Amino acid sequence: MSTQLEAVGVVVIGRNEGQRLERCLRALVARVDTVVYVDSGSTDGSVQLAHQLGVHVLALDLSIPFTAARARNEGFARLHQLQPGLNMVQFVDGDCEIDPQWLPTAHAFLQRHAQVAVVCGRRRERFAQQSVYNQLCDLEWDTPVGQA
Repeated sequence: MSTQLEAVGVVVIGRNEGQRLERCLRALVARVDTVVYVDSGSTDGSVQLAHQLGVHVLALDLSIPFTAARARNEGFARLHQLQPGLNMVQFVDGDCEIDPQWLPTAHAFLQRHAQVAVVCGRRRERFAQQSVYNQLCDLEWDTPVGQA
């Protein structure tokens, strides 16, 4: 698939994310050429789902201690194998969904500001009113916008 964001690749990490992973991957495969899903031992069909959506899957060797950082690093290495000319990488957890405008907005900003290495957006809780815990997460993620 050729898109306006050919120089952007995505690494998604997860384990047993179910419908959240499906939303995450569907929001990405239509917007970028290369998505790598790094799975840490799912038993819910996540790997099969990713394959069905045309996503590159990397199943971690679980005999080596697992960390999210390890998953991201291994996904990053695989992404660079698949797309050597890669200019930009988006990391996302499998239980998150990228807003349709986020990647084009971040891409355009980074193109205009060569001195900037990283941009991040506002995380939102999809069901903030569902529980006090969800509300607290949404409030905690509401950090000031600007240079950090």
